[in-house]
Amino acid sequence: MSIENDVLGAARRAREAAAVLAPMSRLGKDTALHAMADALEAAAAPVLAANAADVAAGRADGLAEAMLDRLALSGQRVAAMAAGLRDLAGLPDPVGEVVRGYTLPNGLEVRQLRVPLGVVGIVYEARPNVTVDAAGIALKSGNAVLLRGSASAYRSNAALVEVLAEAGTKAGLPEHAVQLLPADRESVTHLIRARGLVDVIIPRGGAGLIEHVVRGSTVPVIETGVGNCHVYVDAAADLDMAVAITINAKVSRPSVCNAAETLLVHRDIAPAFLPVVLPALAEAGVTVHGDPTVRQYGGERVLAATDEDWAAEYLSLDLAARVVDSVDDAVAHIRRWSSGHTEAIVTGSQPAARHFVSHVDSAAVMVNASTRFTDGGELGFGAEIGISTQKLHARGPMGLPELTSTKYVVTGEGQVR
Repeated sequence: MSIENDVLGAARRAREAAAVLAPMSRLGKDTALHAMADALEAAAAPVLAANAADVAAGRADGLAEAMLDRLALSGQRVAAMAAGLRDLAGLPDPVGEVVRGYTLPNGLEVRQLRVPLGVVGIVYEARPNVTVDAAGIALKSGNAVLLRGSASAYRSNAALVEVLAEAGTKAGLPEHAVQLLPADRESVTHLIRARGLVDVIIPRGGAGLIEHVVRGSTVPVIETGVGNCHVYVDAAADLDMAVAITINAKVSRPSVCNAAETLLVHRDIAPAFLPVVLPALAEAGVTVHGDPTVRQYGGERVLAATDEDWAAEYLSLDLAARVVDSVDDAVAHIRRWSSGHTEAIVTGSQPAARHFVSHVDSAAVMVNASTRFTDGGELGFGAEIGISTQKLHARGPMGLPELTSTKYVVTGEGQVR
C-alpha cells in the first residue's frame, strides 16, 4: 500500500471517529483519559525501551544535544505525561460552552456554542511527550487526531500510540480516534493536502518544518512559531530580580521555545548589571554573543554578535546580548528580530512597563517574570497543543478552547422571515 493510501485511509477513519467523538459526554471522555493514563504508567518499561532505541539511533546519527534532550524519555517524564492526561480530565469540557447567547426582538433565541474542530493533524519533531499531550487535548475537546511525528522518534511514538489507542478504545472511545501516521517525509505532503478529510493542521517544530507546512497546505493551518524570545532589563530594574529572571529564562531549559534567546540591557543600568550577569551566565555554561558594549564588560569570553545571532532561536546555552539606549530602542529591536512568541521586561517603572506592553506585538508579554511562563500549565489552563504566534483563531498557548470552533443554534416558535 502506498504512503498516500495510508494517510488518506487514516484520515477517513479519523473522520468517522470524529463524528462519534463530537457528541460524547464529558464523563465518557474523562473516563477514557484516566484509562489512558493508567495504561501509560503500566506500559512504562516497553515505552522506555523503544525510546532508548530512538535516542541511541539519534546519537549515532549526530542529532544535536538540544534535540536529544527533547527526544529522551525517563520514568519521571512518562509519569508526567500520565499526570497530564489526568489533569486534562479534571479540566472543564469546552464542548457545548455558550460563548454568547441572547434573544432577538422577534423571539428567536440565539446561542453560539463551542464545537470540536473535527479531525486535527499534528506534525511535530522529536518530542514524544507531544504525542501524549496532543492526543489528550484533542480527545478532551472532542477531536480525532492524526499524529505525524519525526522519524527519529518513531519507535517511541508507535509504542505510545499503541498504548493510548488500545486503552481509549477499551474505555469507550471510537476506534481510530488516535492514529500515528508513517514517519516517511511523503506522509506530511499527503496529510496537509487532505482537504475535506482533515479540518486543521498544527505544525510544531523548527522554522523549516513550519514553513514547509504553511506553504504547502491546502488544509487550514494554525501556525505555531519558533521562539526567539527577549528579556529587556530596563534602567529601573531591580538588579537581583533582573539577574534571576535572565538566568531562569535562558538556563532552566534552553531547548524549549519559551527560553530566552536575546538579552537587551538599558545603557544606564549596564555598568551595574553586566558585571554581575555575565559571570553568572558563564558559570551556568552560557556562551554570550554580544555587541561591542557587552564585549567591553565581558572580554574575550563574549563572542561578537552578528545579525544571525539577533535572529537565532539557539535552543542551546547561547544568548545574544545588546545594550540599548531606551525602552523604545528595545521595542524597535524586538519588532525587528522577534518571532512574536514571548518578550519580558524587568523594571520598577510602571510607565516603562505599560509602554513596553502596549508597543510589543507578541503572543505573550511578561512584566517582571521569566519568559518560561508562556505555557498552558504554567498559566493555569492545563496542557497545551502548542504556542500560536499567528493572529487568527488562536494566539499564545493553545489549550482546550483553542481546539474548538463554534456553531450557532437558533431556537424559535415558528418564526419565518
